Amino acid sequence: MTHVLAADPTLADFGKDPLWISIIKAVMLFVFLMLGVLFGVWFERKLISRMQNRYGPNRAGKFGLLQSVADGLKMGLKEDLFPRTVDKILYLLAPIIMVVPAFLAFSIVPIGPMVNLFGVQTPLQLVDLPVAVLFMLAMGAISVYGVVLAGWSSRSPYALLGGLRSAAQVVSYEIAMGLSFVGIFLFAGTLSTSEIVKAQEQTWYAVLLIPSFLVYVVCMFGEAARIPFDLPEGEGELVGGFQTEYSSSLKFALIMMGEYLHTFTASGIAVTLFLGGWRAPWPISLWEGANQGWWPVLWFFIKFVLTFCFIVWVRASLPRVRYDQLMSLGWKVLIPVNLAWILVVAAVRNVVVNGDRSAVAWGLGAVIVIGAIAIWLRFDTVNQRRREAKKAQVEAEFEELSSEPAAGGFPVPPLDLPHYHGVQHKEIPSGTN
Repeated sequence: MTHVLAADPTLADFGKDPLWISIIKAVMLFVFLMLGVLFGVWFERKLISRMQNRYGPNRAGKFGLLQSVADGLKMGLKEDLFPRTVDKILYLLAPIIMVVPAFLAFSIVPIGPMVNLFGVQTPLQLVDLPVAVLFMLAMGAISVYGVVLAGWSSRSPYALLGGLRSAAQVVSYEIAMGLSFVGIFLFAGTLSTSEIVKAQEQTWYAVLLIPSFLVYVVCMFGEAARIPFDLPEGEGELVGGFQTEYSSSLKFALIMMGEYLHTFTASGIAVTLFLGGWRAPWPISLWEGANQGWWPVLWFFIKFVLTFCFIVWVRASLPRVRYDQLMSLGWKVLIPVNLAWILVVAAVRNVVVNGDRSAVAWGLGAVIVIGAIAIWLRFDTVNQRRREAKKAQVEAEFEELSSEPAAGGFPVPPLDLPHYHGVQHKEIPSGTN
């Protein structure tokens, strides 16, 4: 438990910084994300290799720390090719559209409280808005334009299918992710990220609103297109996905950077909205100075790294799902569960704030109805899979029959059958007519 401190920033504390302080904070955020990409790639490769009982990068620099730097220099110095049939302007803009919104989305993540930066009291957050969470969702949706344009401008069927996959996937999981935030808005009473962190001084929303947190964790993988939901990059069926026509050059490096930045943004939003933000965990929070000064930066960084480790752990543990399973999970499971949970949260808040106990009955009735619909959708999905399996079995049997020798277009039974049209086959003695 922590006490309310004067160091907690509010919306009124933003927009008062001198221009040079804002530039310094923007440069610090940019450096943090760029170094995070470099060491994040190395850390992910090292962590997965340890899980698989191997060494991972260990040649470039001490412990392989310079491997990501070497890979970045290699891609930056490679020949930048443009396939003959591509739309050059959109082909070049697509990687930039993927990267820029990821930087902007992280600008609303609070990294610490009010601190003294070069003699100026300023919050350790680049910008905050009354609708900051909606701004984050908008940036995640805009970045999909980069994926779609990368697939369309490549003039390749594989790349185009990868871009369409990404668009459908983000539409599906953006809705579920937005619904998972509604419970937070009801409890915090605001969409400002700094105010949401302040509202978690007693209890983290990951504990108080655990269904919302679990739904967000699933949507986080779908939004960032990470395994097991990395369907826009199907090597088996789409060669490489939306980036098939991008050579290993600077454009390809920007695409990979954009994907990593979206993973960092998803981790930062998870820490901010559900894990208390920069606030110290218990029992460290019992120390009076734990949430003052520069110490909260350490707590935020630890939570951020642990969340990223969880994402890597899932990548090393789970296989890629089928695309129909991905879409069914988003529309038939996550959205109904979210709607039912929102009704429960709204009913509880109505009882706590207004004392209206009739809202509980209405909320439970709505949950039962939505639960019945979700169960019906689930059984409908199971029956559909059974029908598809039966149809595949019939098609396989038909192909087996059609592969037998035919006479005049009609199937001919095997000649070694003991009966044919009810006539017993007998061996004819040799030498008889």
